[in-house]
Amino acid sequence: MSKSLIIVVVIALILGMYGCSSYNGLVQNDTNVQEKWAQVQTQYQRRSDLIPNLVRTVQGAANFEKSTLTAVIQARANATSINLKADQLTPENIQKFQAAQDQLSGSLSKLLAVAESYPQLKATQNFSELQAQLEGTENRISVARNDFNGAVKVYNQSVRSFPNNIFAGIFGFPVKGFFEASQAAQSAPTVQF
Repeated sequence: MSKSLIIVVVIALILGMYGCSSYNGLVQNDTNVQEKWAQVQTQYQRRSDLIPNLVRTVQGAANFEKSTLTAVIQARANATSINLKADQLTPENIQKFQAAQDQLSGSLSKLLAVAESYPQLKATQNFSELQAQLEGTENRISVARNDFNGAVKVYNQSVRSFPNNIFAGIFGFPVKGFFEASQAAQSAPTVQF
């Protein structure tokens, strides 16, 4: 074998090994993003599962605006109707998902604010427990979204860095969208008593 053929074979082997390593790294980062997205969805599902119990508790303990309960129920239905898979994490799809979740958050805030007007409701143990669980769930959602954004950051850095960007293009690893706050979250809420 000639010396030049040996050099070409060695270079091809090195490139092949680097390509395999890059591909495996991209797969690992992509899988991490998928796992973090599943955690986000799990926390939103947990909140969605708590809402019917909260609504029933409020209905049973207070007789007030039916429109508030209807708004919560409708917002929950809208929020659960949008399901994104990990391969659909474009900024536009994440924005639609977040808009539905924001509508639900607003309805829940309204429900909890109306419930404050009913001292007998605030005093019931079931309502207090559900309210605490919802607060805990909101915190879990926040943590899950932060973890997701961290995983997307690592993934996007690996997809966009040279020479991984070449392998990402060849093997079909697109840049993924971050979970961003809605426009409504940019201004502080107004509290009135």
